Amino acid sequence: MAARQCFHCKEWVEPGDAHDCWTTTEAALTQDLSEDLQDAWERLRETAVAFGDQRIYASHSSIMFSRKACYFFVRPKKNFLEVCVFLGRRLKAPQIRRVARSSKSKVGHIIHVRHRDEVEPPLTKWLKEAYKSSDALTERAKKMGREPFRSV
Repeated sequence: MAARQCFHCKEWVEPGDAHDCWTTTEAALTQDLSEDLQDAWERLRETAVAFGDQRIYASHSSIMFSRKACYFFVRPKKNFLEVCVFLGRRLKAPQIRRVARSSKSKVGHIIHVRHRDEVEPPLTKWLKEAYKSSDALTERAKKMGREPFRSV
């Protein structure tokens, strides 16, 4: 059997070789960030860790923060950190770049962070709200039944 090219990462994989391009680490996702973005990432992570018990893990191109379900994630990009916060309500603020309903009970809010100083209220307040409401929103969604993604 000949080598094959992975559809996702375009890496050539020899027959019998283990290949899992979906598995990554926080370090791998953040290693090429500028100094400002590294500082912003560290502050975001420290802020979230201070909320309490949770699971933080890398998945494909994102770093997920979850209790029973993900309450926010960060996608490191070249010029900004794309932060998606899941709340039970829609926010209207200049920091919010895009809003999308992610389930019957959760609304995802996309925020671009470019500097450490942007990781302060109201963003930290929204992250804390998402952390506190995450389990209740997940339970509410289970009771209501799932619904596909839909723009708000």
